Amino acid sequence: MLLAAIDIGTNAVRLFFSHVYEKGGRVCVEKTSLLRVPVRLGKDVFLKRVISPVKIEKLIKTMQAYKLLMEVNEPVAYRACATSAMREAKNGQEVIRQIRSETGIEVDMINGMEEAAIISSHQNFIIPGGCKFALFVDVGGGSTDLSLMRDGEVAAFGTFKIGTVRLLYQKTSPAEWSKLEEWLLEHQTYFPETLFVGTGGNINKIAKLYSKSDTSHLSLTRLGHGLEDLEGFTVKERIEKLGLRPDRADVITFAARIYSFIMQKAGVSNLFVPGTGLSDGIVHNLYRELKKNSPCV
Repeated sequence: MLLAAIDIGTNAVRLFFSHVYEKGGRVCVEKTSLLRVPVRLGKDVFLKRVISPVKIEKLIKTMQAYKLLMEVNEPVAYRACATSAMREAKNGQEVIRQIRSETGIEVDMINGMEEAAIISSHQNFIIPGGCKFALFVDVGGGSTDLSLMRDGEVAAFGTFKIGTVRLLYQKTSPAEWSKLEEWLLEHQTYFPETLFVGTGGNINKIAKLYSKSDTSHLSLTRLGHGLEDLEGFTVKERIEKLGLRPDRADVITFAARIYSFIMQKAGVSNLFVPGTGLSDGIVHNLYRELKKNSPCV
């Protein structure tokens, strides 16, 4: 069935259409299209604590366009979620009400743990032998969320105000880095039996650019080479020579630094990159809900 997800993120707003079905007892999510508008709500929120009228207008227009596209594509169901920037904006709830009033789209403002649970629910891979746990590392524009999973359940969770857009505007405190390091040290006894999983657009792009062959695996060494290479380019050169979108070109090095920090502090040499994110998790959960409420679906 065709399902849709809207992710109102800190850096961009995405509309994701996918066909979802079951195969061999597993839920499969096949992307049909992904649209992305670089609204960058985080710039307003991290610098001014509110979303400005200019950004609100751009966001509303984006949501109106997405509403029309959903009417044309006719997904069976959809869900819209707002994350870090909207949570921290003083006028976040007001903006959500305005979206509902002008587009009819209901937006759920989800917290860090809800976001991490949604992302980790779409586990479209088998944890290799010798690994009892999977640690999902999701680096967004406003936060970094860590979810230690065992048998589909959250064993431990941590969220930190360390994100790519937040770092771009120098709005991350040293205390947050210390909190992240402390969390990793507290859970380090699990890591020898843990598969580290990187999710989100930036790590997907880094893996495509710098993995040796298999883009679903990225070593700490290759990540380090990638970071060094990316930092050797100006933002303009990253756009022109590497084909990065402008709103990714200026933040991708921050994502690489965050993942490198986590892997080094955790003593991990490899990262699994399945190429998924929040949107995949949203449609996966939608499918599960529809199946639960209507077994004949």
